[in-house]
Amino acid sequence: MPTNAPVVLEICVESVASAIAAQRGGASRIELCSDLLEGGVTPSAGLISSVRSAISVDLHVLIRPRAGDFCYSDDEFETMRRDIQAAKDLGANGVVLGILTPAGLVDIHRTRSLVELARPLSVTFHRAFDMTDCLFRALDDVGATGASYLLTSGGAPTCLEGVNTIASMVQSGKIQIIAAGGIRPDNVATILQRTGVRHIHSGLNRSIPSPMTYRNPRVSMGKAGGREYQRSVVLTEDVEALRLAALE
Repeated sequence: MPTNAPVVLEICVESVASAIAAQRGGASRIELCSDLLEGGVTPSAGLISSVRSAISVDLHVLIRPRAGDFCYSDDEFETMRRDIQAAKDLGANGVVLGILTPAGLVDIHRTRSLVELARPLSVTFHRAFDMTDCLFRALDDVGATGASYLLTSGGAPTCLEGVNTIASMVQSGKIQIIAAGGIRPDNVATILQRTGVRHIHSGLNRSIPSPMTYRNPRVSMGKAGGREYQRSVVLTEDVEALRLAALE
């Protein structure tokens, strides 16, 4: 892609309100997930339908049947197949997925079958890629699956730390790269300049207090105690700030 091509800004959200805020802030595309605290899992059919009705920009849906690793049982693989069909039926423009073998390789055969099932939707191979044993072998393998995009931090904890690797992937021209991992207004221009990537992915989630006035300190519903009284949201002004910084 030419370096003067427009920047495609993908924002990851887990609610209707955040999807609307992201669109208002200038997001080019929405990735919809649930449970981002665990890295994201497949959102419900109801949430997909509600977000699709609320926004006009492209909607990509995460297909991940559970938290944890990316090596799936036959039952989990069948769940992924059904979730892809549901996303298609509900008007998604793309799906986001990734499958690895126990040895840390891209599962080409199973991933290719999901790519074929998803057509004509686009498919992004997500950051399971960053968990593989050899990124450049995995890059070839993802290309062999027929996926449209590869989401990556360059195998590093953050995109900024992985810029050199990402730059090499972009220069290879093997697949469209989406840079991800800690992208913020204060670093996005550097990442774009140093990698040559034109697709960026960010969460921009903020934790805000719950509107609950009564709070029971003795009971917690999850492993991370006290989170019942916090909400994770995306704000329009944060998306707009990232979009404007990417234009500089």
